[in-house]
Amino acid sequence: MRSQGRQFCLTPKILDLGFAYLSSLPLWNPAEPVMEKLVEELKESCSAAVLDGADIVYVLRVPTHKIMSINLGIGSRLPAACTSMGRTLLAELDPAAVDALLARHPLVAHTDRTITDPAALKVELERVRRQGWCVVDQELEEGLVSLSVPIRDRAGRAIAAMNVSGQAARAPAAQMVAQFLPRLQAAAAQISQMLLVKA
Repeated sequence: MRSQGRQFCLTPKILDLGFAYLSSLPLWNPAEPVMEKLVEELKESCSAAVLDGADIVYVLRVPTHKIMSINLGIGSRLPAACTSMGRTLLAELDPAAVDALLARHPLVAHTDRTITDPAALKVELERVRRQGWCVVDQELEEGLVSLSVPIRDRAGRAIAAMNVSGQAARAPAAQMVAQFLPRLQAAAAQISQMLLVKA
């Protein structure tokens, strides 16, 4: 940090912490070519993120078209409750942990489709847990659809989530699930298998 009088601000040195964290996770190096191949096949962006409190944090991103008004890169944070990767990871938590999280971080509407009722969100998280994947249709930003699946470690724990995202006009939610889900699941399974080899 540096100070000017009574004001303090972070210096670029803080980036060292972020890159040290990412470099300590060997998963993301072999995961990138898998995601690049998926983007080439699907012509849609692909990302991986981890859960940090009420947010997801992007740890890898392979973009194709610019589909959001937000510029996303490694280290970007988005609210977990209204993103497909966030819900995929929240669905793995026990109900008491979800309740505690929602008590500390009330749900906020980002579009008129955003789920803002905690009971309705918990119903959705249970559906995600049962089916093993999540689709979010224009709840974070108008026109944005995202489909996500978990990446698991050797103990079966979801340590990250992986998604494909695109424009609703080009790939509506139902079409995205029908056309992209099998290939997204296969890519996530391949990355999860890499973890077994590395462990």
